[in-house]
Amino acid sequence: MRWPDPTTIPHIFFHSLIADTARAFDGDGDSGGYNQYMTTISEFRAILQEMYEGGWVLVGIRDLAPAVTQADGSVRYEPGNILLPAGKKPFVLSQDDVNYYEYMTDGDGDRWPDKLGDGFASRLVVDADGNPTCEYITADGQTVTGEYDLVPILESFIREHPDFSYRGARAIIGVTGYQGVFGYKTHPGWKDVLGEQAYNNQVLAAKNVAASLRSHGYEIASHSFGHPAYGEIGADSVRRDVQTWEDEVQPIVGDTDIFLYPFGSDIAGAEDYAGAKFDALYAAGYRYFCNVDGRDYWVQIHAGYVRQARRNVDGYRMYYNPEMLDDLFRVKDVFDPARPLPVPPM
Repeated sequence: MRWPDPTTIPHIFFHSLIADTARAFDGDGDSGGYNQYMTTISEFRAILQEMYEGGWVLVGIRDLAPAVTQADGSVRYEPGNILLPAGKKPFVLSQDDVNYYEYMTDGDGDRWPDKLGDGFASRLVVDADGNPTCEYITADGQTVTGEYDLVPILESFIREHPDFSYRGARAIIGVTGYQGVFGYKTHPGWKDVLGEQAYNNQVLAAKNVAASLRSHGYEIASHSFGHPAYGEIGADSVRRDVQTWEDEVQPIVGDTDIFLYPFGSDIAGAEDYAGAKFDALYAAGYRYFCNVDGRDYWVQIHAGYVRQARRNVDGYRMYYNPEMLDDLFRVKDVFDPARPLPVPPM
C-alpha cells in the first residue's frame, strides 16, 4: 500500500542512552538534566518493541521526500512513494549529540572517559566484522564493547526484525564538533595536546566509524559546531558556526545535507525560509531541516528543501505528557522504575 501523505510521517529523537542508571541518577548536578533529556537503555529497547508490535516501520528522511532530477537537469524535492504492507506506519528516527561529551564520561577531570563517569557509552567503535558498536567503561573500570547506546541496539533489533526497516533505513546521527565526534578527540585543539600522530589516529578512528555508519544505512547530520540556538543568534554567528562545522567536522564524517537544530531552535516559524541565516545554511548544502515540536507530525516539502519537526522522547515528555506519545507506545509499559521521581520540571 502506498503511504498516502508523507507530510503525516512523525519523526522521533533521542539523546545518548543511559546505560547505568545508578551512575546517571546519583544525585549530582547533572542528574536532573539526565532525567529530563535522556532515555534509558531499558526504555529504548521497550519502545522499539512496542512500536514494532504497533506496526511502525523505520523509514529514511529521503524516503519521505527525495530529490528528483527534472527534465531540465534541476533538482526538486517531491513527496516520496513509500510502499508498506497494509496496517504499517512509517516514522523517522534520529539521535542528537552523538559525541559522548566529557561531562558525561569523565569523572576525574582529566578529559578522558573513566569509571567515575555517569554511566554512558564513551565512544562509537567498529568491531572486527566492521559493524558499529559502543565502547563503555564499567563502574569497576573495565573497558568493554557492546550494546551501550542507540546504534548497536538498533542494529541488533533490525537483525532480529528486518521488516522494522524500510529498504535498509536507519537513524540519523547528529554530531556537533566542539568536543570532537563520536567520542574521539578530533577538535584541532587536541593536536598540540596529543601530538600529531596520536591526533591523526583519533581522526582516522572517527572516519572509520563514519564509514561504518554510512555502510549500514545511517545518515550523519550536522547538529551545529558549537550547539548554539540558531533561532536566537544573529546571522553572522550562524555563518561562523556553519563554516566551522564545514571546516572541522565535515572532512571527518563526510558531507551531509541534513541539519538538526540545536535545542530545536529553528530560524523561522511556519513561513517559508528566507534571509541571511537560511542563505548560510543553504549555501553549505543543507536541504533537510529538522526542528523540535510536540505535535504528532509536521512536514513541509518545498521545491528546494524539506522541513520536518521532531518529537522528543525523554524523561520529561514521558513523565509530564505521556498522552503525547500514545500514538507510538504506552508510556506506562516502558517507563524505567529506576528514574527518580518526580522528573524535574523545565
